[in-house]
Amino acid sequence: MPLARVMGDMVLLPNGNVLIINGASSGTAGWDIGRNPVLTPLIYRPNNPIGLRFEAQNSSSIPRMYHSTAILLRDGRILVSGSNPHAYYNFTGVDFPTDLTMETFSPDYLDPRLVRVRPVIVSPASHSQIGYGQQLVINFKAQGRINRGLITVTMVAPPFTTHSFSMNQRLLVLTNSTGISASVISLGDQIIKFGL
Repeated sequence: MPLARVMGDMVLLPNGNVLIINGASSGTAGWDIGRNPVLTPLIYRPNNPIGLRFEAQNSSSIPRMYHSTAILLRDGRILVSGSNPHAYYNFTGVDFPTDLTMETFSPDYLDPRLVRVRPVIVSPASHSQIGYGQQLVINFKAQGRINRGLITVTMVAPPFTTHSFSMNQRLLVLTNSTGISASVISLGDQIIKFGL
């Protein structure tokens, strides 16, 4: 890893990459022991060649150390919050005051320049339910030319995050019943049917 980091938070992103954010570069978790906040998030890209897997992102101005958290939101952003490296809530008179603010981190897949080509799910509606073994058909709109062999559908289980640890964090890559990429059919007007 290109930056030393303790007490960081790692968030599994829908595209299979990992966001590493928050923490300090020295010390340990606990009461006023951490030093040198790490303000630069990293994206870990496991499919890149060795030596090119970590990519630094734009830095935050808010030190988030012990008792910070980061969690994936439904729209693909990451909610980042908190920091309290003290035994009690200390908002003044310390190197790193207790911080109760929240901010969001937007990964590169949400870049505004990509809004024109970003797919939009038409159906199923949000909060739809599917039973075990049932078929799932996803219809989405997309502009421009689509390489059907590169279409992937993922689902992310929402975790419970505490103390730099996201319990139950999982990424499900959907395939069809034969275990290969699902069938992709154009329905016209740039609506695509993705059957699983």
